[in-house]
Amino acid sequence: MNIVRKISMDKIHSMRQHVKFYWQTYFRTMKDITLTTLKIINDRVFPYASRPYEEWNSPPEQVLARSPLFYPLLPPKNAGFTAVILTYDRLESLFRVIQQVAMAPSLTKVLVVWNNQEKTPPPVQSWPKISKPLKILQTSYNKLSNRFLPYSEIETEAVLAIDDDIIMLTADELEFGYEVWREFSDRLVGFPSRLHLWDNVTQRWRYESEWTNDISLVLTGAAFYHKHYSYMYMNAMPGHIKNWVDEHVNCEDIAMNFLIANVTGKSPIKVTPRKKFKCPECINVDMLSADAGHMVERSDCINKFVSVYGRMPLKTVEFRADPVLYKDKFPSKLKQYDSIGSL
Repeated sequence: MNIVRKISMDKIHSMRQHVKFYWQTYFRTMKDITLTTLKIINDRVFPYASRPYEEWNSPPEQVLARSPLFYPLLPPKNAGFTAVILTYDRLESLFRVIQQVAMAPSLTKVLVVWNNQEKTPPPVQSWPKISKPLKILQTSYNKLSNRFLPYSEIETEAVLAIDDDIIMLTADELEFGYEVWREFSDRLVGFPSRLHLWDNVTQRWRYESEWTNDISLVLTGAAFYHKHYSYMYMNAMPGHIKNWVDEHVNCEDIAMNFLIANVTGKSPIKVTPRKKFKCPECINVDMLSADAGHMVERSDCINKFVSVYGRMPLKTVEFRADPVLYKDKFPSKLKQYDSIGSL
């Protein structure tokens, strides 16, 4: 009895809650017992998709408060978004991207992150003349994480991260992507999508770039996200992932997907049907994506990040957001977003 009396009331309450959770979840009815048995069998047969220990044994935590950033309210439309373009030395395509992004009505500012320390940016008079503010930020080091720095020049909640060779997106596609982000401001919302898969042969996760209906990643080569995630990427990324990404010069986009999925428990959202994002005149033998080992490196990144997080936070969905009527044969004046790429 002395041992029992030493147990605090908080501990007793916690144990009671656990017993209640076990009973109501797994043993209350024959249906619950049957489903529990089937789930255990499923976890044994498919260990890569099994539920973690915490999910089996911990009652769902009551959410008493949420971040004020993600209350179920839409960010004001007139706030717009800031486009952050990471570039190194592709001026022709960079200027085309700037001109194209500037056509989006909700754009408020363009920030060009100049990641080339061996060459200074072109003189001011040679840059495209656009109706929105344009600022060039020259970095001190060539790091992929520079694209996610929480620059003071970013005054909007929405950030469009876009590469300097994504010249094919139309103003309608960008504007629609921003509208979707406003409804799901806690998620990564973008255009190029990818998938992670479990390989039963190697017993490892694999990065997949084939066109499928399933997605679990949206690449930050063209994606909207809340600027709060820039602070998290730079200051709250677990296990020195940020430094690992900078050292390997790869996978900053996968790291951001892991970060957001881990925080929200939600999948990213792909918008519009476009799947081709290569700039033909930009391709050269030095491009990272042309490297034969690129896919292997990306798979290694996923497995590295899983080991750091201790689980797989990415969520797979079969979902895509498209504008209403975009494929219907109606007059263009009846469509809010008429110029939507098919591939």
